Amino acid sequence: MLHLILASQSPRRRQLLQLLNTPFTCVAANVDEDTVTDPDPASNVMETARLKANAIAAKYLHADSQPYNESAWIIAADTTVALGRHMLNKPQDAEDARFMLQKLRWCDHEVHTGVVLLNPLTGKQVGGVHTAVVTMRDYADAEIDAYIATGDPFDKAGAYAIQHPQFRPVSQLHGCFMGVMGLSICHLILLMNQLELPVLADLTAVSTAHTPYPPCSLWEQLR
Repeated sequence: MLHLILASQSPRRRQLLQLLNTPFTCVAANVDEDTVTDPDPASNVMETARLKANAIAAKYLHADSQPYNESAWIIAADTTVALGRHMLNKPQDAEDARFMLQKLRWCDHEVHTGVVLLNPLTGKQVGGVHTAVVTMRDYADAEIDAYIATGDPFDKAGAYAIQHPQFRPVSQLHGCFMGVMGLSICHLILLMNQLELPVLADLTAVSTAHTPYPPCSLWEQLR
């Protein structure tokens, strides 16, 4: 039976992965992401996702006993916000968050999420990058300060959550809403199809998960 190992403790990725209706375990990768220095944002998130996947695979390959068999697959993901070629990752403090949100205000930017599916026993893997184009609304400085006061920006690339119910920073989205949250389930299902892994997801629920935005073009490929 297929078992997934999510190389993350992110509550958002855990929530999204539940849409697959497949058992999964969450394991923190504990890697130094600063060792990935590729200046291209899309390449950077892919290298970081591979770094996380390989770290989890090594942990199990060197364990005294194998907790999983060949039906286990590691899912690793990494997300960055790119304003041109400049990557905006998690803010270091409130001032950094304020700087990012002011830079992004009323601007188009890209959100890149790299995903890797890796079998820790066979070494087989697939991966890819989902890129969404996001337009921010013209929020006021007072709204930025109120949002920072909630503490929500500090574990988010670009210092914002597209799904935040009060701040609601995004005016337009071209791409997968879930990808901007941190893991496009539509993209992940397409990767699973490449590997001929069983997909038990309810596509109606996957479509609904895009709310308040329409289903993305990736979801259209799954129909």
